[in-house]
Amino acid sequence: MNYQIKASSLSNEDAVIHIKESNIDFGTTPKTAEISPNPAELFLGSFAACMLKNVERFSSMMKFTYSKATLEVNASRLENPPKMDNIIYNLTIYSDDKKLNIGLLKKNIEKFGTIYNTIKLSCNISGTIKTIENV
Repeated sequence: MNYQIKASSLSNEDAVIHIKESNIDFGTTPKTAEISPNPAELFLGSFAACMLKNVERFSSMMKFTYSKATLEVNASRLENPPKMDNIIYNLTIYSDDKKLNIGLLKKNIEKFGTIYNTIKLSCNISGTIKTIENV
């Protein structure tokens, strides 16, 4: 598999990532630092997208149903060298399905997630998966 994206920016303005038919704005200037995602947050967003895509993928393969999944990701950054040092996630799956095997799901996400596996080569990743029954 190969992937391709495009990105563009104007001097003293923010930037845009162009992916298929989507455009994702992100901040590159101090004036939008508090309102637009920065590159580090987009990086974590990619990690989150990988995990949530795999929840959907493995729900079919593992034959469980869920109504919703939410994910919180926190990371710390080293200054020297500048890099992500530690990522902690908390994944919550809303499901009443007794066939949902959280341990196996976590193992599959960690083994087969493309972004997950790329990141774990240079950064510590830890996290939890829990279920909440649908209301």
